[in-house]
Amino acid sequence: MNIVVFSKRWAEARHYELGHPLTVGLFAVAVVMLLGGAFLAGIQMRSPMAQSLNTDSGLEQQAQIHALRQQLDNQLAGLSARVGQVNAQMLRLNALGKRVSEMAHLDKSEFNFDAPPAQGGPEHLAGASAEPGAELHDVLASVEKQLENRERQLVMLETLISSRQLTRRAIPDGSPVPGAWISSPFGRRADPITGEIEEHSGIDLAAPSGALAYAVAPGVVTWAGNRSGYGELVEINHGNGFVTRYAHNSRVLVRVGDRVNKGMLISEVGSTGRSTGPHLHFEVLKDGQAINPQKFIAS
Repeated sequence: MNIVVFSKRWAEARHYELGHPLTVGLFAVAVVMLLGGAFLAGIQMRSPMAQSLNTDSGLEQQAQIHALRQQLDNQLAGLSARVGQVNAQMLRLNALGKRVSEMAHLDKSEFNFDAPPAQGGPEHLAGASAEPGAELHDVLASVEKQLENRERQLVMLETLISSRQLTRRAIPDGSPVPGAWISSPFGRRADPITGEIEEHSGIDLAAPSGALAYAVAPGVVTWAGNRSGYGELVEINHGNGFVTRYAHNSRVLVRVGDRVNKGMLISEVGSTGRSTGPHLHFEVLKDGQAINPQKFIAS
C-alpha cells in the first residue's frame, strides 16, 4: 500500500509504502479513532439542545392535560348542579299537582303525583360509555323526561278544571228579576188568553213595568228584539247546551253578539207580545229542550 503526502515545507511529494500488514492495521485504527472522536464530539454538542427540547415538550403536554382535566371537572360540576335544580323543580311540581288534584277531587288513579310515571320496554344492556360524565347525562335526561310528564299532567289538569268551571258557570243560577213572584209555573196550564190546556215552556215572573231584568249566567246574546209571541225578547247562549230567554220586555238593553256576564242588566220588564200584563217570561233550554227554570231560581 503506497501513501502520498504533500507538504509545503518539503515543497515536494513524499511516498510511503505500507507493505507490512501490522503497519496497515495501525494506520486503520488511527483513522477510525479520529473519526469516532469527531462523531462523539458532535453528539456531545447537540445533546444539551435535544434535552432542552424534550423538557419543553413534556411541560407543554402536562399543561394541556391539566387544562383539559380542569375543564372536565367544571363541566361535571355544572352538570351535577343542573341535575339538582331540575330535580327540585320536579318535586315542586309534584307537590303542586297533588294539592290541586286533591282540591279538585280528581281520581287519584288518573292524576297520581306520588308515583313515578308508568314506563316499560324490553331490556337493553348498555355497554360502558367512554364519555366522561355519561352517567350524569343519563340521569339528567331521565329527570327532564319526568319533568316533561309532570308538566303535561298539570296542563291536562288545568284544562279539566277550567272545563269544569266553564260548565258550572254556564248553568243558569238565580232569578232574572230579584223580588218577583211566580205568577205562572212551568208545564201544563190553562192558556191565559184562550183558556185551553197547553204546555208552558217557562215560568212567568210578575213584576211592575220597567223593573230591571238581569242575565243569570255568562254568555253571548243571540237574539235581541221582537219575536212572534214573545214580544221584545232577549236570548242568551251560555254554551254547553244552555240557552235562556227573557220575553215580554218593554225595553231591550243589549244587542246581538254582545258578551254578557252573570248579573248584567239586559232588559226592562214589560207586557209586549202575547201577554195579559207586566211580567217576565223566563225560559231555560238544555240542548234545545225546555226544562223547568224554577230549580235554577231556587238554587
